[in-house]
Amino acid sequence: MIDFRYHLVSIVAIFLALAVGIVLGTTLLEDPAIRSAEELTRQLTAEKQEQREQIDEVLGQSQATDSFVTTLMPKLVDGELAGEQVLLVEAPGTNAAVREAEQEVLTAAGALVTGRLSLTERFFDPKSVGVLDGLVNQLKPAEMTFATTAGTHDKVATLLAATVMTTDQAQVGAPNEATAAVLTGLETGGFLNIDGDPDKRATVAVMFAPENPFEGEGAPAQAAAFTALAGGLDAGGKGLVIAGADTAAAPGGVITALREDAELAKRVSTVDSADLPAGRIVIVYALREQVSGGAGQYGTGQGVSAFQPVEPTPTPTPTSTESGS
Repeated sequence: MIDFRYHLVSIVAIFLALAVGIVLGTTLLEDPAIRSAEELTRQLTAEKQEQREQIDEVLGQSQATDSFVTTLMPKLVDGELAGEQVLLVEAPGTNAAVREAEQEVLTAAGALVTGRLSLTERFFDPKSVGVLDGLVNQLKPAEMTFATTAGTHDKVATLLAATVMTTDQAQVGAPNEATAAVLTGLETGGFLNIDGDPDKRATVAVMFAPENPFEGEGAPAQAAAFTALAGGLDAGGKGLVIAGADTAAAPGGVITALREDAELAKRVSTVDSADLPAGRIVIVYALREQVSGGAGQYGTGQGVSAFQPVEPTPTPTPTSTESGS
């Protein structure tokens, strides 16, 4: 009996000692752990507040700069596109607010916007290529021929260029009688929508890129359809600029697709800052450069040559002595 009680008391004492040890250990560690966690929380909160203040400061500076540029915009673009007529072309997924703001800048630069072509999802749908090809062959003038290597969207670009663009000043603002049914036919077929009078031929064009890259297996073909149209319209007039936000210059974006095409990049300009007041002015300068026979890739994304085109050097005015000699 004594041995049993002895062992029982020993076992109880062992468990009691363990319990006391756990309680004491937890109590000794509790305060340092809490203090450490509280200090870490204070540090993170302070760093977050500091970063928030830095972001607010940068945003404030950016807004002030945008406001300043917007105020100066009329003077910065005045007369830069005098006498030019501009066609606007937009793809699905473009920002309407960016396009409307750019139209105001183009007007301030002295250009006349003839109208707008809004391409539909069907225009880019690989499943609709056969229908589009048949429609193009039906609508084209009898004398129009396509290169043997031309794809469907290359043909569309050639046909649309003859319909809405020109390099002949005598034809500016006048419809091409040979392609009178083209826009109506493509609109009826569900490939584009018309606003204004795009058939009154323009000299230059601005194509607005989708904000986000095309997605899925057909994305490369859809981007190629966009750049093919850009190349065709550019060839039909004095020049063309593709405008979009920096997202259009990301991998898979249509601006990226054009910049990666070495041949097209030599003659079609791009601006990847169209969502900024300064970028909208750059579009005007890029069109001016196009009219003079140049091209460039502008903005802040990959593949740019500069943020804006180089200011053209004024032609020196002959002095009276030079004139006399």
